[in-house]
Amino acid sequence: MRYPLWRIGVFVATMVWPLFWLYLAWADLLGPDPGKVLVDRLGLGTLVLLLITLSMTPLQKLSGWAGWIAVRRQLGLWCFTYVLLHLFSYCAFILGFDWSQLGVELRKRPYIIVGTLGSVCLLALAMTSNRYSQRRLGIRWKKLHRLAYVILGLGLLHMLWIVRADLKEWVVYAVIGVLLLALRLPPLARRIPRLMVKKASSAKKA
Repeated sequence: MRYPLWRIGVFVATMVWPLFWLYLAWADLLGPDPGKVLVDRLGLGTLVLLLITLSMTPLQKLSGWAGWIAVRRQLGLWCFTYVLLHLFSYCAFILGFDWSQLGVELRKRPYIIVGTLGSVCLLALAMTSNRYSQRRLGIRWKKLHRLAYVILGLGLLHMLWIVRADLKEWVVYAVIGVLLLALRLPPLARRIPRLMVKKASSAKKA
């Protein structure tokens, strides 16, 4: 396994946060409604992890270091884990596992449908993130995993619907998402490797 310490560090870092939030909720340190705070933090954590995962390829192209790609799949799976915890926390702390309230919640908060759709798409990516699926799907695998940007759009819409009164934080994530999407466009995607080659040539000459 390449970059073992880097992989372990990423694993620990991504595992610590939900455990820390659960501890804060258990210790009653998340305010008067710890369940809702926990749901919100896990949802935001999912979005942040998705942005970090999508940034691995641009970082690899810019830096030339393969370590970014080495943890991309791990980060993607952690992103899926976070969204599962987010959904479970919602069912536990908001619904109280009372499924009769789900219809009422969907009518009052249609953004739940958007979030659920994004979660289903994440499930598809998580289930096909292994090498067997890559070999089995071939060129279709890359097309399928471009769903990550659709998921990002759904996640941003989900968050926008929730935080309509205060858009400052949402704008930051939206700008980062747009930048990452722009870097995937063919003109920029071709330009980055050329810039890196020129930079490496200049460094050798110096």
